[in-house]
Formats: sequence, structure tokens, C-alpha cells
Amino acid sequence: MKLVRYGAPGAEKPGMVDGDGQVRDLSAHVADVAGAALGDDELARLAAIDPATLPVVAVDRYGPCVGAVGKFLCIGLNYSDHAAETGASVPSEPVIFTKATSAIVGPNDNVEIPKGSTKTDWEVELGIVIGKAARYVDEADALAHIAGYCVVNDVSERAFQLERQGTWDKGKGCDTFGPIGPWLVTRDEVADPTALRMWLEVNGHRYQDGSTATMVYKPAFLVSYVSQFMSLQPGDVISTGTPPGVGMGQKPPVFLKAGDVMELGIEGLGQQRQTVTAYRA
Repeated sequence: MKLVRYGAPGAEKPGMVDGDGQVRDLSAHVADVAGAALGDDELARLAAIDPATLPVVAVDRYGPCVGAVGKFLCIGLNYSDHAAETGASVPSEPVIFTKATSAIVGPNDNVEIPKGSTKTDWEVELGIVIGKAARYVDEADALAHIAGYCVVNDVSERAFQLERQGTWDKGKGCDTFGPIGPWLVTRDEVADPTALRMWLEVNGHRYQDGSTATMVYKPAFLVSYVSQFMSLQPGDVISTGTPPGVGMGQKPPVFLKAGDVMELGIEGLGQQRQTVTAYRA
């Protein structure tokens, strides 16, 4: 299934994308695409519904494809070719950092350059959505804890991230820095999450054109690894790293400015489009 949330910010409704690409309203069957609704039994119940019996809806806005996200976790330097472009070595264990859940926006919402920013950058990433609680999970069992996958733009302010001391979080969690969606694609529809083409363009110029094939630590390993340090709950999101082509890796570096348009996508998971706006008090 492809599950969506649509409508005004804070008032999104659940939906399902049918075989013709139309959004069908799921409000009569589930309160939200969130929490317990992401478990295997609930997803199977929704999958059994004939989409033709659901009302077709006109979508003015896609919201984040997961509601009530408890933890928004990210994996740094997880693509060998991206690590090389930044001059970093591949870490011997996954680098984990957090994005504030207040950064989460819809896939086509504006991205705002934060106050004082000089180096706002882009990163197309594969997102893992947790469906079943995970704590000290073995890698062999980890995929069963994944509800599905989605597109994430891990927008980053590099000066805040790398030049302002401390952890990366301060350059990652700014408001609007976490577009998620448009769809949550259930894991049964993603035959191999480690073989998906992914791309990102700014103003029509393709900067990132890669594949999850160069991901160092794969989804099953990541879920297992993270669960050794914290429990993962249904609706938590793990953003798994980016391929090469980010702004700071250009020669000379290229960073976002007001008026720029980012377009990005991952094979089978949909596309996003964001307009960059200036900070307004």
C-alpha cells in the first residue's frame, strides 16, 4: 500500500493511493497514519479494503506521511561515495543524530532558511518508518519491525552543524528541515530497499543522482543497531543517509537561497518539491 496524510497542517486525514494514483479517504477506517495503525495486523486490515469502496478526494496538500512521530533519527555518513566527497572516512559504526520533530513538514511545503543561516543544504534520503516496537532486536528479525519506507529531505545548515561546536543536531533540526513523504510505502511493496534510485535537483539542475546501493549500513542492520541504544516505537522515523551531490560537496560549494526550488525523489516512493523561503520574524 501507499498511505498518505492530506489536508491542512495539523488537521491531516488518512488516505490510500489506489492503482490509478487517486487518493482515497481512509477516515472511516483509521484515525491517522500513526502509532498503532502502523503494526502488521492493522496494515493488513487496511490492505484488505477494496479501494473502490473508498471516497476519492482532491488533494490540495500532502502532509507528512507519518503522524505523531516520536523520534526522528538520522544516520550520518552512511554512503561511501558521500563520505568521500566530504573528505570523511566511513565510520566504523553508524553515526546517529536527531532531527527535532518540529522540523517535520509535508513533502511539498516550503523550506525556510533559518535566521543567521549562510550554508543551508539539501540531502535526499531513504526514510524507515517503524511499525512494531523494537528493543535489542537481532538483525535477522529487524525487517519485521519496519512498517514501510518514505522519502526524506534531510535539510541541513552546515555552518550550524559543523562550525558552531557540539553535536550536529543544531544544524539539522531547524523548523521546516524535515520534509517527509508523500507516501508511506509498506515494506511488502519495496522488494529491495538497498537498490533504489534516488535523485535531487535544485532549479532543474541535478545535483544528486545515486542509489541506496552505496548505503554502507543497511536498513535491517540500522534498526537492530539503533535498538541497542534506545527503544524504537511505532511511528518513529530513521533517515538513513544521503548519496553524493550535496551543496557543500560542490566545487565551489553551493547553498540554498530564497526562491530556489528543490525537487527530489526515490524510485517507487514518490517525489517531493519545495520552494525555499527567507526567514521572517
